Amino acid sequence: MQEFDFYINLQKPTLGLYVRKGAGLPDLADAKQWQLEGTVSATEVPRDALNGLEANGHAFQELGG
Repeated sequence: MQEFDFYINLQKPTLGLYVRKGAGLPDLADAKQWQLEGTVSATEVPRDALNGLEANGHAFQELGG
C-alpha cells in the first residue's frame, strides 16, 4: 500500500501538506516552516488530496480548527 508523509505548517497550523513517503521537502523555499507529523496510508488521505498527490507528487490541505 502506498504511504505518504504528512507535514504541518508551523506558521499556520491549519495547513497540512502530503508528499510521497521519503520525498522530503527539497523544493520548498520555506521548508523549515514545516514539521513532519507522521506517515499515513493512501486510505487515510482525503480523495481531493490523493488526486493532487497523483498529479503533482504533493497536496496541500486546509485542516479543520
